[in-house]
Amino acid sequence: MARELRSQGLVVAVAYADCGTYGALDEVCDRLGMARLAGLHCYDVFAGADGVRRLFEEEPGTYLLTDFLIRSFRRSVIAELGLDRHPELRSDYFAHYRRVVWLAQSLSPELAGQARQIAELVGLPLVIVEVGTARFEQALEQLVESARRPAGARSAR
Repeated sequence: MARELRSQGLVVAVAYADCGTYGALDEVCDRLGMARLAGLHCYDVFAGADGVRRLFEEEPGTYLLTDFLIRSFRRSVIAELGLDRHPELRSDYFAHYRRVVWLAQSLSPELAGQARQIAELVGLPLVIVEVGTARFEQALEQLVESARRPAGARSAR
């Protein structure tokens, strides 16, 4: 699909950080000559690599949430880990965490309430760090600009 779109003269980029692919996503992007969002994971995109590093230096046992993860938590965490069927596993999965940090892109009462419910569900205190969307918007602008350059002229991720 990406090749087909590019053959039509369209700019194609991957609006996805590495997010645990351990370089596999970069291999695909390199093979297709496509740019992707910089960063090891979406947390870098929203809070900056230095910001995420500081959070983990403050407390290595930090479980991070984004707005998307809050909205999808029941499906992407609870159901995927089987906690809906085996709630007794909660302490096994979250035993080494000490806090939940919500990297709030859009601070709303609804999401804040859901974030508090998640923190209560996993038995941890909630810290809210308002990161907004400016860093993400800038990363998208850089991604589109990078995608417009020839593959050999792109900067490193």
